[in-house]
Amino acid sequence: MSATSTGTSGGSVVTFHLQRYADRGAMRHMAFDRPVLRRTGGLLFWRLLGTGRGPSTTLGADLRRWALLAVWRDERALEEFLARSPIPARWRREAIETWSVRLAPTASRGRWNGVEPFTLVTGGVHPGPVAVLTRASIRPSRLPAFYRSAPAVDRSLRAQEGCLASVGLGEWPLARQATFSLWRDAAAVRAFAYAGRAHREVVERVRAHDWYSEELFARFIPYASAGTWDGADPLADPLAGPPADR
Repeated sequence: MSATSTGTSGGSVVTFHLQRYADRGAMRHMAFDRPVLRRTGGLLFWRLLGTGRGPSTTLGADLRRWALLAVWRDERALEEFLARSPIPARWRREAIETWSVRLAPTASRGRWNGVEPFTLVTGGVHPGPVAVLTRASIRPSRLPAFYRSAPAVDRSLRAQEGCLASVGLGEWPLARQATFSLWRDAAAVRAFAYAGRAHREVVERVRAHDWYSEELFARFIPYASAGTWDGADPLADPLAGPPADR
């Protein structure tokens, strides 16, 4: 496990779990895990998410790789889930690769299905790695424009110095999309958001043409990670480049 020197006092505990299976049959877990998660004590908010191929946010899904985003009442509730729930037990038993990270939310704006899921941590500026979650409900009339713009943003993201890893996510085919990414530091996030031409132009079009009916942006301090993502833990060495596409 890799860890940074921060705590979660004053805010919710957020986790992101990424699992890769040997075949596409793993998609059945999206149905079977939902009732289990609904009954899980101390779980305040959760979303089961499909993923794109490699780091891509463009059309196309990897039916062998699935993600869980979860918000917990406290560390104790999370530990109880990891120790006793059949879901992480299956990850350990069946997944050919698994990676997870614990996150302290430091900034959030917007809503997810009408909910503000994150309680923010208070504290000073963190100099180390940063995790970013973006999520949007895309208006049906704006779907063609959104997916025409995605390849250029993807290329810019993959070329961006300081991006350690990224994955495109979806909770509903095509229209409800998200991205989870890890960055060397906050300066690298700012460089992509404001200096990258492709990303800046898309943001301008989103605002000018009202692409989204709902959106959320959140930033986190990743303070503990375990397992591998495409063969390595991207937080084990925050100065390393992104893992190779698989």
